[in-house]
Amino acid sequence: MKSGKKGRVVEVSGGKVLENRLMSMGVYLGKDITKISHFAMKGPVTIRAGRTVVALGHSMAHKISVEIE
Repeated sequence: MKSGKKGRVVEVSGGKVLENRLMSMGVYLGKDITKISHFAMKGPVTIRAGRTVVALGHSMAHKISVEIE
């Protein structure tokens, strides 16, 4: 997903612990998100979920499947 693109979370493939952690940050199944930025070489990925801006580690972001609009 490129920066500035919007999508909807369709799957989280990291188990219940990751799902719960993301949910506490406002990222859950069916939620619309926008990718704000990312850093090369497996750096953090910044997304907007509603009015919340969240920085996720590369490996955590990689486990979120998004349907791009």
